[in-house]
Amino acid sequence: MIQTIDYHTGGEPFRVVVGGAPEIGGASVLERRSTAAGSEEVDRVRRLLCHEPRGHADMYGCFLVPPDDEGADLGVLFWHKDGYSTACGHGTIALGVHAVREGLVEADPDGVTDVVIDVPSGRVTARVLMKGGRITSVTFRNVPSYVLARSVPAGGSEVDVSYGGAIYASLPAASLGLSVRPEHLTALIEHGRRIKAALAGHPAARHPTDERLSGIYGVIFYDVLGPAHQRNVTVFADGEVDRSPCGSGTAARLALLADELPEGFTLTHDSIVGSSFKAWVAETTAEGVIPEIEGMAYLTGRHSFELDPHDPIGTGFTLR
Repeated sequence: MIQTIDYHTGGEPFRVVVGGAPEIGGASVLERRSTAAGSEEVDRVRRLLCHEPRGHADMYGCFLVPPDDEGADLGVLFWHKDGYSTACGHGTIALGVHAVREGLVEADPDGVTDVVIDVPSGRVTARVLMKGGRITSVTFRNVPSYVLARSVPAGGSEVDVSYGGAIYASLPAASLGLSVRPEHLTALIEHGRRIKAALAGHPAARHPTDERLSGIYGVIFYDVLGPAHQRNVTVFADGEVDRSPCGSGTAARLALLADELPEGFTLTHDSIVGSSFKAWVAETTAEGVIPEIEGMAYLTGRHSFELDPHDPIGTGFTLR
C-alpha cells in the first residue's frame, strides 16, 4: 500500500509519496539518488506510481528523504518514467505548497515562509507567500545557474547548453520550422530525442565539478514573444514532455538570457499549455546567476495505490 498526495504546477503533475516507500540509504540526497537508481526494491515503487495504469508516460513525482543536515527542512528524490532527475523546479514549488499545507513547517499565515529543501543538485528554497491563511504563490530560489557552451552542433541543429540544476540544450523552435504549439508537439519530441542522443557524451554536457550531474537532461524549444517573454516546451528524459514552463529549465534559460537582456529584467516564461512562470536573476555569484522563479501548485488528490500479487501487468508499462 503506497500513499501519495498529488499536485500540479502549471499543469505538470507532481506525485509526493507520503507512505509505504522503502528506506533509501545514503549520506546525502545525491548519494540517495544513486541508491534509489540501483535498488530494485525502490525502483519498483517508482515504476508502480509512474507507469501505466496508475500513471502515464509524462508522470512525475518524488520520494521524501532526510535532508543532508539540520539546515534544511526536507530532502527529496525526483523521479519520472525513466529514472531520477537531479533537479525539478516545478516539483520544488509543489513541495513548498505541500510542506505548508501538511504542517511540515511552521508557516506565517500573512507573510512569507521559507521551505529549505535538499535536492540532488544542492540546496534550494521554496518561498511560500500566504495571504489570509491562503497560499497565493511560491518563489523557487535555485542553485547557481550558468552557461556551459553556445552554438554547439547537435545532429543537424545548433544549441546552447546551460545548467540550472540539470543540464539543458536550448534552441528556437523556428530554427526547425516549428513553433511551441500543441499541434507541433510530436515533431518537437522527435527532435528532442535526436538532439539529446547527438549530445550523449559531448564535452558541453559535462558538469564542471561533479560527474553525477553530467548529461543532457532536457531539450528546450522556445518561441520569442517579446524582449523578456518566451514560450517554451521542455522534452526531457526519453521523450517526456513538461506541461509547465519547467522550473530548472527556466533557470537554465535565465543563465543564457542574463548575457542578452538588460540588467534587472523579469522573464515571463509560458508553457505549451498556456501556464506561466515569472523569473528573474536574484543575484550574481562567482559560480553563476541565482535564479528565482515564481509559480503556484495546486492539490489534485490523495491516493492509496496497491499491487495485486496476481496482476500479470505488475508494476506497469509505458507506451512511449
